[in-house]
Amino acid sequence: MGEIQSSHHKAEEKCHLLLRKNQSIGEVLHKQTELEQSNYEIRLRATIRGCRFLLKNALPFRGHDETEKSNNKRLFIEVLSLIREDNEKIFNVTLENAPKNEKLTSPTIQKDIVNCFSKEIIKSICDEIGKDVFGILVDESSDVFKKEQMAIVLRYVDRLEIVKERFIGVVHVLDTSSLTLKAAIDTVFSNNNLTIDQVRGQGYDGASNMSGAFNGLKSLILNENSSAHYIHCFALQLQLVVVAVAKKHDDVEEFFEQLGLVVTVVCGSCKRKNMIREMQKERVAAEIGIGETKTRRGLNQEISLVRAGDTRSGSHFRTIVSFLNLFAEVVTVLKYVKEEGSTLSNRNQAKGILSYFKTLDFVFLLHLMLEILCLTDTLSKHLQKKDQNILEATSLVKGTKKALLVFRKDRFPLIWKKVCAFSEKHSIRIVNMSEYYVTPRKRRTNKTNQHHFEVVIFNTILDMQIQEFGERFSEVGTELMENMAALSPCDSFSGFDKAKLLKLSEIYKNDFDDSERVQHNGQLDIYYHSLLHDERFFNLKGIADISRLLVETGKHLSFPLIYRLLKLTLVLPVATAAVEWCFSAMKFLKTDLRNRIGDDFMNDALICSVEKEVLENVKTENVINRFRKMKERRGEL
Repeated sequence: MGEIQSSHHKAEEKCHLLLRKNQSIGEVLHKQTELEQSNYEIRLRATIRGCRFLLKNALPFRGHDETEKSNNKRLFIEVLSLIREDNEKIFNVTLENAPKNEKLTSPTIQKDIVNCFSKEIIKSICDEIGKDVFGILVDESSDVFKKEQMAIVLRYVDRLEIVKERFIGVVHVLDTSSLTLKAAIDTVFSNNNLTIDQVRGQGYDGASNMSGAFNGLKSLILNENSSAHYIHCFALQLQLVVVAVAKKHDDVEEFFEQLGLVVTVVCGSCKRKNMIREMQKERVAAEIGIGETKTRRGLNQEISLVRAGDTRSGSHFRTIVSFLNLFAEVVTVLKYVKEEGSTLSNRNQAKGILSYFKTLDFVFLLHLMLEILCLTDTLSKHLQKKDQNILEATSLVKGTKKALLVFRKDRFPLIWKKVCAFSEKHSIRIVNMSEYYVTPRKRRTNKTNQHHFEVVIFNTILDMQIQEFGERFSEVGTELMENMAALSPCDSFSGFDKAKLLKLSEIYKNDFDDSERVQHNGQLDIYYHSLLHDERFFNLKGIADISRLLVETGKHLSFPLIYRLLKLTLVLPVATAAVEWCFSAMKFLKTDLRNRIGDDFMNDALICSVEKEVLENVKTENVINRFRKMKERRGEL
């Protein structure tokens, strides 16, 4: 009824315009056209505003029933209704008050607007890069519909010398062969006026790299551009150090297998999970009552057991921490399963785990692996940051390795002290270190307990860890990294080495010609002495700081060749964390309920969802202009 009244009202307005005196028919039609154009623009702006909100929050657009009588029209219509609620101008020209063929709410219109946002975001990113150099990060994963998707992230330095990692698209690939991946990258580059010649670094996930696909991709890109240096993802290498040791050392392998089995048994039912929660609450309350546990915002939160994953960074550390915090509750639940388990298999599993928990080998490995993973956790967290650079990451890798060497040298007494304290608290028998070691299967050996725990377990595991570190992080010792380290401004440019920087310019043969290398030789001396005595360049923490300060002080114009070296170093990728964040966002965007979402729409929506910062800066006028130029429509501005 309201719709009929609205159409009658519009018809009366048009008649009133036509019957007004002293007006030509042309003037009336012109005013009528202007009014329609104004109403169309108001509708379009409201639609764009609603789309921007949904894209930013990765929310679904449409519902199953969007009719006027429906109480669940889903988010796009509901957001549009909210936008017009307190705005009479928007209310009078949208939804039921809009012409039937110009409502601007159809799926096609929504997808076109989302595409406009996506194109504006990529244009903004590519404009920032221009003809400058950048690094490329690539990873592959399957979506909820089991389609292989390849995500591409670019790492570059903007005009303010801020390192940025920007997502520019996800591409559906039929397979993960190197030729297919390379063709997909070429297509994305050509669509956005980028070239392989601009690439100065490439980084891939190690799991995919070991399958051979990315090794081939690395070679294909290097064949076209020898300056596109490859860096194996540091974060995954660190995780694989732990996994490799777990697979090579029998005791460590059994330890993590038992922890995985604990998670399966204890978290196998809602009843057991609830038992864990309730017992934890009671224990924490009791400890607070007697003053053993402090209270503060963020402390004493409900926790659960975490399952370790071979490729999930830091997951083994989180598993051990959660297990240690819930050890008493886990033992209680296992005793319950041992007596009341629904199947013989469950009861036997619980019995076997409890028997393993009573051994001193388990307690020693629990504390040893906790300490080792605690040392590497700082590096792991750093590698997940966006603003990291290759020299800082390399420095942390070397520092972590040194910390492990110091730990191996003099930390055994500390570990043993913690093992004894834990064993006394949980009634686990402590052995005499001078006696002969007896295996968990009650077999007597000809080696003492001291030799078993300190040499066979402690020293051996740490030696394997340190050796694996050296093998996994082979990039750290390469000529490229050693030469780049001479750029570091730390400790008053103590690492400055003119010879190494000249070699670095030779490695990047496409970025420096012969005459520039000659200029470089003289420029380096002036650069060093000029900055060494400049107070503004004191106490710098890394190459990112010196690069920004060079721009702020205008010295990048005085030392353009050194500034170019800094930029080449900064664009080298360290870890593929940015790509993994894109796949995490995809899980929110393409769910079981939205598994029919098309590849193009998903790509556009994912770009907008991931690059929220750029999305907020996209001007509505630019979206309108792009929307208007896409194709002819019934209503035009």
